[in-house]
Amino acid sequence: MPFSPEYIRLVLRENFEDAKVLFLEPLLAVHRAHLVMLAETGIVAREDARRLRDALENIDIEAIRAAAYDGSCEDLFYYVDRLIVSRCGPDAAGRLHTARSRNDVDMTMYRMRLRELLLRVMDATLGLRRSLLELAKRHSTTVFPAHTHTQPAQPTTVAHYLLAVLEQLERDTSRLQAAYRGTNRCPLGACAITGTGFPIDRIRTSELLGFDGPTGNTYGSIAAVDYLLESAAAAGVLLAGLGRFVHDMLLWCTRETAFLRLADGLVQKSSIMPQKRNPVALEHARALLSKALGQTGALPLAVHNTPFGDIVDTEDDLQPLVASAFGDTARAVALVAAAMTGAELDTNQMRARAGADWVTATELADTLVREHGLPFGKAHAVVAEVIRAYQAAAGTPLSGVLATASRSAGHEIRMTEAELERVLSPEYFISVRRTPGGPAPDVTATDLGNATTELGEDATAIAGLRSALEQAQQRLAAAMQTI
Repeated sequence: MPFSPEYIRLVLRENFEDAKVLFLEPLLAVHRAHLVMLAETGIVAREDARRLRDALENIDIEAIRAAAYDGSCEDLFYYVDRLIVSRCGPDAAGRLHTARSRNDVDMTMYRMRLRELLLRVMDATLGLRRSLLELAKRHSTTVFPAHTHTQPAQPTTVAHYLLAVLEQLERDTSRLQAAYRGTNRCPLGACAITGTGFPIDRIRTSELLGFDGPTGNTYGSIAAVDYLLESAAAAGVLLAGLGRFVHDMLLWCTRETAFLRLADGLVQKSSIMPQKRNPVALEHARALLSKALGQTGALPLAVHNTPFGDIVDTEDDLQPLVASAFGDTARAVALVAAAMTGAELDTNQMRARAGADWVTATELADTLVREHGLPFGKAHAVVAEVIRAYQAAAGTPLSGVLATASRSAGHEIRMTEAELERVLSPEYFISVRRTPGGPAPDVTATDLGNATTELGEDATAIAGLRSALEQAQQRLAAAMQTI
């Protein structure tokens, strides 16, 4: 029965084009791995297996990519199946589909593609970590005012701030690696949903396709998409956290703040205002981050409240969204890395701001506690009065204002102007904050070393994942030749 023109136009043609881009190579790999297993287990005779091997090896991938959908077959699977029939005849070709279904073939292809997408995101995340780590090392003692509730709060160092972002990216990398492990299980052999009566070897096909092993329950192998939702969640956390960092960097780029200057190749000019230097690379990154976050959030919406089984909601129509979500995630992360790699910081401006607006006042209160015995509550009140009185009586020495304010609180404190200047300097504020994870330069030096080590370990682990896939491809090619 021919398909209706509307169904062809609105569904089948679109799905065929998507499948050619996303799943042609995974489909052929699944065919090869399944064939090797069928031959090795004796389910398919060697003579037929060789005919199938030769047919698969002679398929012109580029010709398939160039083919237009004509409505004569349902999807890419059947299009390729027809090519196999044309090369080895219907009897031999028909044996390839022994002990499998489009269901387990599809679910295997989806996981194979998602592995690649996750690796792209992980690679981009490693690149961003390298960029921020180098920037942090160059600015291990550069001070600036940290903000709370959008107001200047306390001085810290650029390294301390970037280490916070780097720690978050390290956790993002761990989440992505965990999502990869959840994804890297092979559904092939689950067939339609209940497995098969043939003596198949699911471990062998998993090995040939680079999976860590087969999935478990055959029903869940077809029905479950939690591996996808876990991956989307990991990407979503990365996107949300990185978006907050980009927000800060765009604020740093404003003329009013003037902390950050992007490289010339990452800004654009105005068509009417000659003075403009627009930090559009970060704006594009913010837009991409938001777009990708919306897409990752759409994935659970697309599959929730659908039957727990084989259903198109999790299949053809969803997969382009999966590819777009993870593709845009990798693109956005890589763009932020590019923007920060050539970034320059105005260290003088940052230092000036770190010494203004009483952002070191907390340390004066702490000093009154440590060196003069005041309870912190009283010290806090004394310093608040010092700030109020000093601003109201311009030109009055700060030492005199402190003596008066503390006397009124019942505990007169005398400090020289030099002592007060030292205690209220951003450098002193930072140097005494040697809390683990704090901003003191020797603490951040240790943390930068740890971040460097962890980056190297993660890079090695992720390279290992990619190498495992490459080795599986080599094993599969070699196994095909032994048929």
